Amino acid sequence: METWTVETEDGGRLDVHSFLTPAGSLRAGTLGRARSAALMVPGASTPTGGEPTTAGAPGVVLIHGTLVTDALYRPFARKLSVLLGRPVHCYNRRGRGGSAPQPADYSVKTEISDLAAVMRETGSTDVVAHSYGGFVALQAARTLPMGRLVTYDAAVSLSGSLSHRWRPELEDAVTAGQLNHAWAHLVQGLATAGPVSYLPLGALRMLSILSARTNVGAEMRQLLPTAVAEMRAVLDADAELEDFTSLNIPILMLSGGWSPAYFAQTGRELAAAVPSIQFAVVPGQLHEGPIRPGKGLAVRVARFINGGDSEVRRLGRRRPRGGRSGG
Repeated sequence: METWTVETEDGGRLDVHSFLTPAGSLRAGTLGRARSAALMVPGASTPTGGEPTTAGAPGVVLIHGTLVTDALYRPFARKLSVLLGRPVHCYNRRGRGGSAPQPADYSVKTEISDLAAVMRETGSTDVVAHSYGGFVALQAARTLPMGRLVTYDAAVSLSGSLSHRWRPELEDAVTAGQLNHAWAHLVQGLATAGPVSYLPLGALRMLSILSARTNVGAEMRQLLPTAVAEMRAVLDADAELEDFTSLNIPILMLSGGWSPAYFAQTGRELAAAVPSIQFAVVPGQLHEGPIRPGKGLAVRVARFINGGDSEVRRLGRRRPRGGRSGG
């Protein structure tokens, strides 16, 4: 894995973590100079000489969901890179890791601009995105050049479909510093934590207190303010089916068989209205499918990114390791 930085349009920075096949490995510092690679974003500057340059096979960008960092997605990104034989790049969106904070005027436009910068700097043509990341990617596909796009449980609001998921109490609790109360409202509102989502608020607050003792739980609490801004961005970008009918790139929308039903409903509606969109349910998968162990989902995504070709590279056997596996 190589770690580096992409500069944003407003002068901020994004932490990027790149998984490269042996043939595509780049020396430190060369990724940032591969400014246009396989596609150019309209209006972007070209490298010296005026011609786009490439740095091996075109890359794939992986966009993470809300209330998490890209660290949880690195095993999935590594699998995709091996299966595709191509670089896969995940990055921390605004407000987490070493990336710039969310600006005061944060909206989906911020995320689209950031995605454009990452695609340009990495020479990436394709995008894989989860949950809120899927919302960003579908909105971005309306204006950015992409080759292929895969979303998993994309959090898109159609005709107000997600408005009832918004809990004003969430924002009030975050403002008041009542993070356990805020976490409880977030989990109940989004229903993305499986059966746990339907517990009473008191039980969820207790779970929040307990989970805060873990690294992941503590990190989620710290990211609650970003979740408020991201949920508002989804509702502010509420769209109609007609807003997506101009999409003509191949898009695969996936939803977990055990994910909240509203994700699948959105996928079915978009697939019925937009010829370039396919929709499928992945049996046995929860909302957090891309961050769970196993290779089935990665293989399915890789096959679509490869143009529907059923042949993808094999994942090598993992050697037994003691203790917890790293990301």
